[in-house]
Amino acid sequence: MNELINIYCDESCHLESSAITVNNRYMVLGAIACPIKDKDAIFQEIKEIKRQNKLKEFSEIKWTKVTRNKLPAYEALTNYFFSCEQLSFRAIIIDKNQLQHDKFNHTHDQFYYKMYWQMLEWFIDPKNSYHIYLDIKDTQGYLKIEKLHEVLCNSHHDFNKQVVARIQEVRSHENVLIQLADLLIGSISYANRYPQGGQSDAKQRIVDLIKSRTGLSLVRSTSLGARKFNLFNWEGRL
Repeated sequence: MNELINIYCDESCHLESSAITVNNRYMVLGAIACPIKDKDAIFQEIKEIKRQNKLKEFSEIKWTKVTRNKLPAYEALTNYFFSCEQLSFRAIIIDKNQLQHDKFNHTHDQFYYKMYWQMLEWFIDPKNSYHIYLDIKDTQGYLKIEKLHEVLCNSHHDFNKQVVARIQEVRSHENVLIQLADLLIGSISYANRYPQGGQSDAKQRIVDLIKSRTGLSLVRSTSLGARKFNLFNWEGRL
């Protein structure tokens, strides 16, 4: 194996909804990849950005915490992602209004696995080895982890688990790259929910910053070959 790479995953509005509203319409799955050899330095650099911007050392970076008072810190963290060559990001955007589980004869959980596979598959090069970390969401998470590991390994004939070596849950407050993924995912969800701009000036500033850094609308798919910041807008097809 050439390189060991960590992938840090998070998600927004992933649960099945009986009533679709503007707040839960878009399900977004996303992840940040980081070579393990660079992890410690990147964690330390993010810690320093927090210190410089007067965020408490152990305070969690989180999209819901983006406010006017904390905007300089979140702008600095967003810019750090784009300036750090070692980090890459991918997200899948799903409009829940387009879900037709009965038509395709699958459950929401089965669809969830397919979309997570679709999101993670883009990162995986069989020449490398991967450790994948997901934020703990519920008490049944370990079952999802086992199933996802099985699906990813089978898709690469990786029966000895040398490519996808590990998938495990971690607590997001202990991992700043899961937190940074949450920030990017939240921005994408916000851009899709409020294409004309939302009510929070601070959150809209982060969305506009990402649009400026990427040249993207954040509501459409990028090319598959976009390596730094990749988006796939699922449009009712598998």
